[in-house]
Amino acid sequence: MEDEILRIAKKIDKMVQKKNAAGALDLLKELQNVPMTLELLQSTKIGISVNTVRKQSTDEEVTSLAKSLIKCWKKLVCEPSKTQMKQKKESAPSSQSSPEAREESSSSSKANQRKEETNASDSFVNSFPRAPSTSDSVRIKCREMLAAALRTGDDYFATGADVEDLGAQIEEAVYQELRNKDMKYKNRIRSRIANLKDAKNPNLRKNVLCGNIPPDLFARMTAEEMASDELKEMRKNLTKEAIRTHQMAQTGGTQTDLFKCGKCKKKNCTYSQLQTLSSDEPMTTYVFCNDCGHRWKFF
Repeated sequence: MEDEILRIAKKIDKMVQKKNAAGALDLLKELQNVPMTLELLQSTKIGISVNTVRKQSTDEEVTSLAKSLIKCWKKLVCEPSKTQMKQKKESAPSSQSSPEAREESSSSSKANQRKEETNASDSFVNSFPRAPSTSDSVRIKCREMLAAALRTGDDYFATGADVEDLGAQIEEAVYQELRNKDMKYKNRIRSRIANLKDAKNPNLRKNVLCGNIPPDLFARMTAEEMASDELKEMRKNLTKEAIRTHQMAQTGGTQTDLFKCGKCKKKNCTYSQLQTLSSDEPMTTYVFCNDCGHRWKFF
């Protein structure tokens, strides 16, 4: 069953890459007949693929069916599985048992239920320890804001991620590195939140939710490392052009056609870069349109 779901996921991903959703409806109908479980949902990441094609497709039938599937799968994350409910029912004490036996059976059943719920919520980060609790109001607020940023979009439902604990792990890693709650700590938290919410960089949030980027690594990533592929490519091209023309230090800046003026819509521009922020932040790029004289900053 897992191989079949992975096959469908690969086909959907190819459609998304080619921006051609023809045939997506048939694949979604196949998924409709698959007996999905929380384990399959997490191991195949099929929810992310379906959610992506839903956002891209203009076919109302595809969009409607994708929404229906995601809504159905969301229940697997939010509610106990049927297997857990069955086990709980089977472990329930008999009405003919003694009071002592019923009390012991009830305690055992509750303990097993808590263990199962903990295992289900921790499955997406089974290699990462849970973050220790804190009573500090500033740290608690930062953890809540990180969790809210991780909830951007529907990706966290598809991965089954415990966003509250994941947000706590990220905050804990930041705090353990800086060992205080000064402005540097707050700026570090703000930059994580802003990048997680960035609509142009959804892959970063998906990788954090799936565990591809561990919480401790995400807590230390620079602005360049968190940037979207498009922005990384832009910066790479700017660096190559600057090195090639040897004009980085020139007062007049470097001629380029990589930028488009927001006023005249032309690409006859000149840019220069300055380190206006702290050393661990990227350089600020100043762009000047040679045609209309418009100036702006590019981060």
